[in-house]
Amino acid sequence: MTAIKGILTAIPVLALAAAAAWGDEMGKQDYMQGCAGCHGESGLGQGPVADLLNVPVPDLTHLSAANGGEFPMLKVIHIIDGRTGMRAHGGPMPIWGAVFKAEAEGASGLYGGDEAVTRGRILSIAYYLESIQQ
Repeated sequence: MTAIKGILTAIPVLALAAAAAWGDEMGKQDYMQGCAGCHGESGLGQGPVADLLNVPVPDLTHLSAANGGEFPMLKVIHIIDGRTGMRAHGGPMPIWGAVFKAEAEGASGLYGGDEAVTRGRILSIAYYLESIQQ
């Protein structure tokens, strides 16, 4: 009975670990497709499009260092999402929340709808950014 209890306890933990690993990979993929053009593959702000912009592109690898050693997860999520009013009107960064929501239009079933898919993608990117902090 104790062995079964241990297995039943381990299953959710393993599922969460698998989901986190999947989320990290999905976040990296979304980052490389949507963010690396400006922020660079390494996140240093030196992507191929950065020189064409009128505003400096931030280095995303020192967000924790600039925040007392703690990754500012909620702020990063809001900035990526862009639908929350955290940015000035006409900011240079795309409003990824709107982009992801449009791409997920009509999503249902396992994912819980287009808003859940949108938030999941944003969270995955934020987790990826947390993983590249120096």
